[in-house]
Amino acid sequence: MTKLTGKDVPFVWSAECEESFSQLKEMLTTTPVLALPEPGKPYMVYTDASGIGLGCVLMQEGRVIAYASRQWQGSERNRPTHDLELGAVIFALKIWRSYLLGETVQVFTDHKSLQHIFTQPMMNARQTRWVEFLADYQVSINYHPGKANLVADALSRRRYDSAVERDVESLVGEISTLRLCAISQEPLGLEAVDQADLLSRIRVAQQSDQSLLDATRVTGSEYEVSANGTILVRGRVCVPKDVELRHQILGEAHASKFSIHPGATKMYHDLKRYYHWVGMKRDVADWVAKCNTCALVKAEHQVPGGLLQSLPIPEWKWDRITMDFVVGLPVSRTFDAIGKFVREIVRLHGVPASIVSDRDPRFTSEFWRAFQAEMGTKVHLSTAYHPQTDGQSERTIQTLEDLLRMCVLDWGGHWADHLSLVEFAYNNSFQASIGMAPFRGFVWEAM
Repeated sequence: MTKLTGKDVPFVWSAECEESFSQLKEMLTTTPVLALPEPGKPYMVYTDASGIGLGCVLMQEGRVIAYASRQWQGSERNRPTHDLELGAVIFALKIWRSYLLGETVQVFTDHKSLQHIFTQPMMNARQTRWVEFLADYQVSINYHPGKANLVADALSRRRYDSAVERDVESLVGEISTLRLCAISQEPLGLEAVDQADLLSRIRVAQQSDQSLLDATRVTGSEYEVSANGTILVRGRVCVPKDVELRHQILGEAHASKFSIHPGATKMYHDLKRYYHWVGMKRDVADWVAKCNTCALVKAEHQVPGGLLQSLPIPEWKWDRITMDFVVGLPVSRTFDAIGKFVREIVRLHGVPASIVSDRDPRFTSEFWRAFQAEMGTKVHLSTAYHPQTDGQSERTIQTLEDLLRMCVLDWGGHWADHLSLVEFAYNNSFQASIGMAPFRGFVWEAM
């Protein structure tokens, strides 16, 4: 058929063309594709949970609209089976809230006891909260045998292939023979991957540090030698007493485009994941204290007006959020404020259940209230000049403003050019409030 469209080719419809046309027509009309939802028609949600994660499928009139799955995190794996299966139902209703709220919904699960959740006489605190959440929907829970629930069951499971792991190990071994300093532990970051000779220089310098070599010969010592000759301490590269090497590592950890001048605590926790030397914490504190850029950007902090009124802990990520506009910025590529809601929040994480904000004119406007009402989001406004409620978001905004100033001071250009790097640096840095970086503590990408 393609040849018939060529130049100076006579149009001859042969039997082969007829067969190809029939196959093409059949593929276009029978291949399964995701359908668009139609308001007013009932929805069907198939859910399943396992010890690893959960999966769910949204359907309407036998056509698939969307799939979703995620792994259980932390203590979630210790929940009883009943709570895991009910958690899968809650997860599906939350991520598809924009479709299901106000519509008739049938939920199918292979856990038979969930049919009686609304009449169950004894419930724990978590189940009580979830039943209150279910009351917002016109939902009925039905039993569906596990053997028939193939799609949701497949999404909730993870296939383990030992052959893939063996291939990865062999690949790491081949790379290490090329003297590229590949280590099968956690990958080295902080721009060390962009300078292939850094680890080679560290390995060479280790051979000149006699005290380090003697430590590897002590029986039971925590110092060990990798396959390519690099001396490690509990999987971290041991940096010898070389001032130039240590200053280079400190400089990359503090002023690179992937860190952007973190404080001493954040910088130390980031560094100790990859490197080790005696007195690292003291060297990090001295390096940060002597940084001119940090001194120029340092903000003045005032005593808060009162005790922080903690907000309820959300059940799911991005379920309850606080937000504010970052205004008063110099014009950068026609932008003078930061406020990404639909493009960065709704598009990636779904519609939140509630938003806490101050009484900015943009948040008190009729448009904002009507817009959130249509999306099914509750808007909570704090008292004017009342930092006890939304002080956490105000403090985070101040940190982001400081990072943007540092980027402009170090690399020039417009603050809009560095916004994505600032977002990455903040989420990839150690946070004292949670004891880790947000990227390590909230790995909920499947949501």
